Formats: sequence, structure tokens, C-alpha cells
Amino acid sequence: MQFIEFKQNLNNFIVFSINDIKKIWLDFHRRRLNDWQEKNYIKKVMRGYYVFSDIKINESLLYIIANKIYDPSYVSLESALSYYNLIPEGVYSVTSVSSKKTSSFKTFLGVFSYKKIKEELLFGYQLVNYQNHNFKIAEIEKVILDYFYINSKIKNNNDFFEMRFNVQEFKDRVNREKLDRYLKAFNNKSLERRIKKFLKFIYVDDRTN
Repeated sequence: MQFIEFKQNLNNFIVFSINDIKKIWLDFHRRRLNDWQEKNYIKKVMRGYYVFSDIKINESLLYIIANKIYDPSYVSLESALSYYNLIPEGVYSVTSVSSKKTSSFKTFLGVFSYKKIKEELLFGYQLVNYQNHNFKIAEIEKVILDYFYINSKIKNNNDFFEMRFNVQEFKDRVNREKLDRYLKAFNNKSLERRIKKFLKFIYVDDRTN
């Protein structure tokens, strides 16, 4: 097989797997992938997943790749907090939650990290379209709950202050009714107490004046 034919058939993929290839060519030999890596036509992201070397990477493409290489998952935690401008810092890895075990993958694209949550808590995400591809990312209400659920040691005003949370962005964008509804679905009393304290911290009088 010629690489030109291969790329033409997979050019719409942001990241492609061995399974994706086998769906098109049942008799495809993996040795070809090694040859094309040596020629710098493709690059391995992690075992079984590849991108074309000429891909122009940005945040949205990293989110699409994060969803693909560890499924089921969706972008959440620090990456989603930064996406919604709730924390000021840029995030140097793509953070997600998954019902699979906690894992982290160091790749030439950066680090993709995944925190385990219960399967029944894999809800409250939206599909964002980018160049005819979708990535899953927590809704703004859900990322707050995911973050506090994973980071159980965050529980008082000093902890909240150290987060350097964008209070005004929270007030402008978070739907309190949805936040409460999602919180009940966690069925976690400790989380409920910590979120109650956090909301009191957020809505203290004249904080934004």
C-alpha cells in the first residue's frame, strides 16, 4: 500500500487507531506504520493511536484526541476550568474523567491524564464541534462538581482562595438550579457540605465590588 492512498482514506481522522485502519483494510500489516514513522509521515501518540505528522495541533484537537485515546471519558477538572475561564492559569496537560482506572499518558503532544469516577457520574458533558469533529467536555456546572469530588481535601475558605477562582465568571455563567440538580445525583454528603461552603465563599456580600 502507498502512503498517499492510506492518507486519503484517513485524512478526516484527527487521530486514528489500529481498529480504524482494520475497518478499511482487513489485511493491513502494522509494519507499514513503523516504516511511515521512520519516514516521519505519521507519529505515534500512544500504543495503537497515531496522527499524521503535518497536523496542526491546538487545544480543541488535543481535546478530541483525549476523548479518543481513553474511552469513555470527557475533558474536565483543570482543563475544563481553564476552558471556562474559571481559573487564571494555563493548563499544561489535558485533564479528563473516566469510568476506567486513573491513568496518565506522556506523549509527544503532552500529558493526557484521567481520573476515575463512578460510571453513573459520567454525565453533564456537552459536545463541542470543531472542524466537523466533536469533543466531549464537562458543562460548567459539572466540572465544578467533578473537581471538588476528585479533590476531596479542598474544603475551607483558605483552600478556595488558593484556587484563585474567577468569582464573577462563576456568577455570570453557572446555573445554580442545574448545579444543585447535578450535586444531588452524586449522592455524596461530604461533597454537598463542601459545595455549600464554596457557594457561601462565592456569594459573600460585595466580593466583586
